Amino acid sequence: MSNSNQPYAIIREKLLAGELSVSAIVAGHLQQIRTHNTSLNAFLEVYEEEATTQAALIDAKLKAGSAGKLAGLVVGIKDLLCYEGHHSYAGSKILNSFKSTFSATAVQRLLDEDAIIIGRQNCDEFGMGSTNENSAFGPVMNFANPAYVAGGSSGGSAVAVQAGMCQVSLGTDTGGSIRMPAAFCGVIGLKPTYGLVSRWGLIAYASSFDSIGPIANYVSDARLVLDIIKGEDGQDSTLSSKVPAATPGTKRIAYIKEVAEHPSLQPEIKAAFEVQVEKLKVLGYTVEGVDFPYIDQLLPTYYVLTTAESSSNLSRFDGVKFGHRTANPVDLMQLYKRTRQEGFGAEVQRRIMLGTFVLSADYYDAYYTKAQKVRRLIQDKTLSILLDYDFIISPTTSSTAYRLGEKTLDPIQMYLGDLFTVQANVVGIPGLSIPMGSDSAGLPMGFQLMTSPFQEAKMLDLGELLSKDVV
Repeated sequence: MSNSNQPYAIIREKLLAGELSVSAIVAGHLQQIRTHNTSLNAFLEVYEEEATTQAALIDAKLKAGSAGKLAGLVVGIKDLLCYEGHHSYAGSKILNSFKSTFSATAVQRLLDEDAIIIGRQNCDEFGMGSTNENSAFGPVMNFANPAYVAGGSSGGSAVAVQAGMCQVSLGTDTGGSIRMPAAFCGVIGLKPTYGLVSRWGLIAYASSFDSIGPIANYVSDARLVLDIIKGEDGQDSTLSSKVPAATPGTKRIAYIKEVAEHPSLQPEIKAAFEVQVEKLKVLGYTVEGVDFPYIDQLLPTYYVLTTAESSSNLSRFDGVKFGHRTANPVDLMQLYKRTRQEGFGAEVQRRIMLGTFVLSADYYDAYYTKAQKVRRLIQDKTLSILLDYDFIISPTTSSTAYRLGEKTLDPIQMYLGDLFTVQANVVGIPGLSIPMGSDSAGLPMGFQLMTSPFQEAKMLDLGELLSKDVV
């Protein structure tokens, strides 16, 4: 096991003991990037010189006893997060050449604790996709087998951790975009409660769904990063001002029958899930199936509302103030139309059009208003289950990673890949994906935990317990 493939707590002990240097850690990750990134396409930009310089400064801080809590932690950030003085393209041509004038709160909090940001990671354009094939900069390949997708939209972030190109990535999750690639790549993916981590500096896709969270090899590292990035921020009014204390557990866990028995579930994933259920029972948990009458409404509700919000959020990208601008438009209307046509990819255009349709005067009540009402029903039912049970468990995805190109011609099949993950975003609760072994083709499988709002600590405790002996 290399130094960089150990929990940060062990790395920190070695740093403090003088057995390891931050410069050596950074050099090791840069070597991994040089070896693998050309074939995997996980990083769009690597801050080699900057990271090397920063490492030397943090080594000096360690000797002086003034280093932050994350000294020596090498982090990659998804291309949806702003980092002052650096490009942020959101995986899109429309933000071509854009440099951010400020850092996202989550990014800044990592920097303040002496984490080193090693580069900017590939993602589906504006976070819209489940395979990382919708990036304007090409797909990300799975390190387990490059003929397969990484999952999306935080595919570059997951693969970078999977391939040892960084210790932790900061991704975003709108409908499973942290947890799905984590499952496909065999790493840890944490989506926090909506309102726990500031969204300031996140290039928005759907503002009432988006969450920022860590992808890591170890649950302990995901917990550490969450503890640093969470908390109040005057720049984001949707943050919860009072986070409730952890509640005592009842050792009761639910799984949704309609999910566990879903026809799309790959047999090997179903078998691995049943092994996890038996493991939980051995640990003293009562595990019971519950009915969830809105399983068929989850995806339609999610896609009506997220496309509506994306239509509104992406209207700012018009070629006037920043990013791509079409050449020689004859008037303002042509400037808008051509810029957006040239800058946005097919999937982003599709979702903007869908969102504009459901928000139009003739269809607003039929689609948008109805979807908001169904969202409330889904929230109420999910939270009522979590009053009786500590956790809701499921496979993270219904199948292992798809072959490159397998789902791209049929958007509906692509959308179905989000079926097990969107519930956490629709409701606003936390979700965690941990590895659940591999299928017969050697492709990783994921196990998902969801729990009540702001009960991340309890969920991470169980995730750590379950992930100890998973290979």
